[in-house]
Amino acid sequence: MGEALVGGASAFDVARPPGPPLPSVRGATERGSVRARHARCLAFARGPAAGPGARSRWPMARPRGRRRAWARRMTMMPRTHWRRRALARTSAGMEVPAMPDTSPERTAAAIHPGTRIGHVHLKVADIERALGFWRDVIGLEEQQRYGDQAVFLSAGGYHHHIALNTWESKGGAWPPPGTTGLFHVALLYPSRAALAAALKRLLDAGWPLEGASDHGVSEALYLRDPDGNGVELYRDRPEAEWPRDAAGRLAMHTKRLDLGALLAEAG
Repeated sequence: MGEALVGGASAFDVARPPGPPLPSVRGATERGSVRARHARCLAFARGPAAGPGARSRWPMARPRGRRRAWARRMTMMPRTHWRRRALARTSAGMEVPAMPDTSPERTAAAIHPGTRIGHVHLKVADIERALGFWRDVIGLEEQQRYGDQAVFLSAGGYHHHIALNTWESKGGAWPPPGTTGLFHVALLYPSRAALAAALKRLLDAGWPLEGASDHGVSEALYLRDPDGNGVELYRDRPEAEWPRDAAGRLAMHTKRLDLGALLAEAG
């Protein structure tokens, strides 16, 4: 559900333009830098200051070099490692010290409410095969080409809503299951009649559906493009009709969409 997800790279992303070098890890803020984390781990290894009853966290009989090596190794441990250890210690009834918050401070201001997701840029194996779906079946109009490696398509004359390229994917295979990436691209239609017309185009082309759902806030069709990318075609109900719970929060659901009733509106 929702509008199209973020797009990919442009033709100008192939080479990085000249400019200042990227900041190094050591140039990060002091709280979150590797050097600062190393210092905290080394202090932990040394243990509390000596005194009556004081007990070091690291046997002092061990050489100083081994303590430093341990601190370096702990510095590079991913944060998920410490979360797993904390969960195990909590389950065993052990006291877990709070980890310092090294995440950057969040800004209070939200993104401008007029911001929209403008386009999606997809890596495809074959431009002409992808055009056979996005242009010929879905109906987007071709706006511009970059040779035989990229093409830009849109609805209503916009510069592009969907772009296709083979810069890094020519002849490539579908992404394997169990990997991260795009879940689906969602195209929002202006009315139920327009969504019905899209369904008719799919049926006329013999393109298979993977699902059809009524989410309360929207009605949606699900399918895949020739490169295995998930595609959602949907229309929104008026906001006044969106289902809500007793507290006024959205209560979206997933129910079977009556395709026969939808198709009847195609005319």
